[in-house]
Amino acid sequence: MSKKHGKHLPGQSQDGGVTDAPDRHQAARARVPSTAVWAGAADAIAGAVPAALGGHRPAPIRVAPGIVAVEPGMRIDLTAVDADADGGLDKVWAKDALGRERERISALQERLYAERARSLLLVFQAIDTGGKDGTIRSVLKGVNPQGCTVSSFKVPSSDELDHDFLWRYHAKTPGRGMIGVFNRSHYEDVLVVRVKELVPDPVWQGRYRLINDFERLLTESGTVVIKFFLHISKDEQKKRLEARIADPEKHWKFDPADLVERKAWDAYQQAFADALSQCATPHAPWLVVPANHKWFRNYVIARTIADTLEAMDPRFPKAAKGIADLKVPN
Repeated sequence: MSKKHGKHLPGQSQDGGVTDAPDRHQAARARVPSTAVWAGAADAIAGAVPAALGGHRPAPIRVAPGIVAVEPGMRIDLTAVDADADGGLDKVWAKDALGRERERISALQERLYAERARSLLLVFQAIDTGGKDGTIRSVLKGVNPQGCTVSSFKVPSSDELDHDFLWRYHAKTPGRGMIGVFNRSHYEDVLVVRVKELVPDPVWQGRYRLINDFERLLTESGTVVIKFFLHISKDEQKKRLEARIADPEKHWKFDPADLVERKAWDAYQQAFADALSQCATPHAPWLVVPANHKWFRNYVIARTIADTLEAMDPRFPKAAKGIADLKVPN
C-alpha cells in the first residue's frame, strides 16, 4: 500500500499482506466473542431494564367512552363518525373532570419517569385546524417537562431525505421513562405525499407495512403507542379558518396554503381513512376522536392517557436497604 493512502494498519505489510503476528492472533482467539458477552449480561440487563430484552409488562390501551377505536381489519368510514358528538357529557362537568385527569397523568408520569423501564408515545394526526397544538397544550398541562418531549414534523430536510422515511421519526421516539408526543408523525408519509403525488403510488402503498413493523418494534421494546386522529367536520374547519383570519392575534397561525389544502378535503379524508384502516393493529390501534367540541376532545383524550398509564402500572424503584435509618448530619 503506498504512503499516499495513509498509515499501514498494525499487522499489515507494505504490499497489503498480513505479517506474521502469532501473539496477536492468539489474543484474538482467546478473546470472548461479543455475542457471548451480551448473552452473559442478558439476565442482569433484563433485571435492571426489563424493556431492553422485551421483558416489559404488556398494558392494554384503555379507550375513553366517546372515542371510536379502529379494530384490526376494520374498514373505517369517517363520514359515519359524527365529528360533533359529545358523548352526552356536560361541558362544565367535562372541563372540571379534565383537571382531575391532568393530575392523574402528572402523578403517573412521575412514576413512569422514576421506574425508567418503559415509555409512552402519543401520536396526533388531524387535518389543518384539527386541534393538535391545542390538545397537546391542554391535556399535558402540568406534566414535568423533564419527562416529556414534543416533536413536530414539517417538510423533511435534505439530510432527512437522504435516509429512509422512518429515520427522522425513530430518532425522536421516547426513551425509557419518557412520554413522547408526535405532533404530526410518520403517517405524513402516507398522507400528504399521497395527496400531493410526491412519490409513486407503489411507494406510499408499501409504507403501510413498514409503519406497522415500526410500531410493532416500538411496542415490543417497551413503548406503548397511542394514536389519536382528531376528527373535525368540513364546516368546523371553515369556522376555524375564518376565526384565524378575523383575529389579528391569530394571523400567525394562518397560512394561505391552508385554503389550497382545503380544496383537497375529500382526498385527505380518503387518505386518512386508508391509513387508519391499514395501520390499526392489536399493539397500536387508531383512535378516532370527535373533535368539533374542544372541551370534549380534551377530556376524552386526557382520560385515555391517564387510564392507559394506570394500566401500565409504573412503580417507583425499591429504595436502597437501610435508607430509612440514615440520619442527616447537622
